[in-house]
Amino acid sequence: MTQIDYYLSPISPWTHMAGTRPAEIARAAGVAIRYKPVDPTALFQRTGGKVLADRHETRKAYRLQELARWSERLKLPLKLQPAFYPTNPAPAAYAIIAAQEAGGGDMAQLVTGLTRACWEEDRNIAEDDVIRDCLAAAGYATDLAFSGMLQGAEIYPRNLEEAVAAGVFGVPFFKVGEASFWGQDRLDFLAEHVGVTF
Repeated sequence: MTQIDYYLSPISPWTHMAGTRPAEIARAAGVAIRYKPVDPTALFQRTGGKVLADRHETRKAYRLQELARWSERLKLPLKLQPAFYPTNPAPAAYAIIAAQEAGGGDMAQLVTGLTRACWEEDRNIAEDDVIRDCLAAAGYATDLAFSGMLQGAEIYPRNLEEAVAAGVFGVPFFKVGEASFWGQDRLDFLAEHVGVTF
């Protein structure tokens, strides 16, 4: 069966922009989707990218314009300067990993809940109470915020190695076999590739 490997970071505004669309595409195509949180800073370091703080001012300014444009286009609220950005994305990533392994809830809802907490609600997704709230809202046991820490800590760096080996260099990034799709603005191409109109 075809599988969509979805490389993401819960701290990325572009993951926020992707929303539930990746899951909707997978559902429409009848294919599995596997969420693979990665450390974006480490990914950039490994693949030649630069973290936001190290980019030229013109690139930073253009990023803000693009975020505003896409927020308007998608009718998706977004704070250009959220109160808790940047923050450590690892705890939220661990929760995503643990929830996926546990099953029984809505992964798309969990990911969007975490990104919404950062980019719409000015909440710190490195904090346990925020993660627990997002887990509960998506139908998962809130104790995964604690019980899944070890599992998440093991799989998180493994996801990074898989990403680098697969040619991933940013988030969100989608792999279907050898086909690559970088960015929430490439979801139409992903949909077409897996045989659905979206």
